[in-house]
Parts: sequence; structure tokens; C-alpha cells
Amino acid sequence: MTIMAGMGGPTGTGVGPLLRGWRERRQLSQLRLALQAGSSARHLSFVENGRARPSRALLLRLAEELDVPVRERNSLLLAAGYAPQYPETPLDAPSMDALRDGLERLLAAHDPYPAVVIDGTFRVLAANRAAGLVLDGIAPQLLEPPLNAVRIALHPEGLAPRIVNHRQWRRHLLARLERQLDLVRSESLRQLYEEVRGYPEPTGGAAEEADGGPFALPLRIRHEGRVLSFLSTVTTFNTPLDVTVSELALEAFLPADAETVRYLQSAVGPEPSGSPG
Repeated sequence: MTIMAGMGGPTGTGVGPLLRGWRERRQLSQLRLALQAGSSARHLSFVENGRARPSRALLLRLAEELDVPVRERNSLLLAAGYAPQYPETPLDAPSMDALRDGLERLLAAHDPYPAVVIDGTFRVLAANRAAGLVLDGIAPQLLEPPLNAVRIALHPEGLAPRIVNHRQWRRHLLARLERQLDLVRSESLRQLYEEVRGYPEPTGGAAEEADGGPFALPLRIRHEGRVLSFLSTVTTFNTPLDVTVSELALEAFLPADAETVRYLQSAVGPEPSGSPG
């Protein structure tokens, strides 16, 4: 698999090329985008060609219509000579207390099934007890901060040798990385992509293909003499107004069969007293 030439977000030296890149990516004509944003095709053409500077309000409307990620909206504003609109607040800031508490409650509520909170570069920011159970036994260096969910899954000393349907799951994760790279210009994310796609395939039975489930591709992991089967879901925040929040995702793994349910309910056990719940 090769990385697509257009990855990393629209490029250019000014706001015009950036806007044109996003418009072409969304397959919108200048006329349609202008009508949706309350402008004219002529003015939008001038903006894209560098003959006119869009107002801050128009630029934000265009970004909204184009569904530009929050981080890249700030890039558009900076390219046009405006101050960024959206702050990037550290997750450990006092103003994020309510957000962190909510995420911790969601993670705890999902026990005894695995769940993690990741950012836009797939760093693991928080995890519940069940996630720790599944990660038991992988190389210690992969669990040193900053943990990365994709690296842990595909590294030869991570989960890769234990993932029964490794080829399928690898294709899924690489495609997910490609989609993320198509939205954001991130050198660290590009380096992660190049790193993990270079990992060798596991040898032996763990690399075999497994049938997909009736609903979605399962993640099937060998664990202490049994195979645990999961379906994953990803939850994000609606209409985020902060870069950090816009890139947070809670990935929860739902048991895909009764055997996985029974094992995790027995192995993880009830929530300890005093924990969020």
C-alpha cells in the first residue's frame, strides 16, 4: 500500500489555494459553494485566485460549508491574515475538568468491555480497566507514554501476533490513518503511517484471515487460550469549539459474541467502590 499523493490537507501559500483545495476535495463548484455561503461565484473566484481577501465572517462560513476540521479552520484564518478563532486548550487544564470527568465516567461505564480515549494522532489519553486487561503481555516499551493505539495494535511486539484477523485489521487501521491524513496536515501522523505500514506481517496462525461479522469487521484477539471478539465504535463531540476537543474520540469495543461477554464479565469484575459511575 502506498500513501496517496494528495495526503496532508490542501496545500498552497495563501488562503486562496487552501480554499480551492478544500472545495475540490468536497467536489463542489464555485457557484454551489458561494450560494451555500451567501456569497457569489465571482467573489469566490477572486478569493481563490488571490485577487480578493475574504472577510473573516465569510471565511468561517466557507469553512463551515466545506466541513473543514477545526484545526484547519485556524490555518485558513491565519493564511488570510486573521487571528485564530478556536483555542487549543490542554486536556489537563482546569477549564477541562468537566470534560475529563465526563470522559472518565464514560470509560468506567463501559467496563467490563475495553474503551480508550484517543486524540487526532491516535495517542491514548485514557483507558478503562478492561483495556488494560487486553493489553496485558505486550512489550513494556509500547506502554511507555505517549502510548499510541495504532502502534500498539500493529507492532510485532504489540497486539499484532495475537490478532487472529491481522491482515483485515491492518488494512482497516491503515485506511483510517489515510483518512485522517487527508483531513489534517500533521508530520507526526505521517511519520506514524510510514512506520506502521512498514511493520512485518506476523507469521503463523495469528495472521490468518477471519470471516467478517454480519454487522462490521470484528477485532479478534487471542488472549490466554481463547479468542476475544469485538466490534469497535468511535464517539466524537458534536460541534466542537476547541481544537483539542475536536480531535478527541472515545473508541469503545463491544463484545461480538457470548463467550467474550462471559469472559470479560468474570475477568474484569465489578467496578471498585469509589470509582466514577
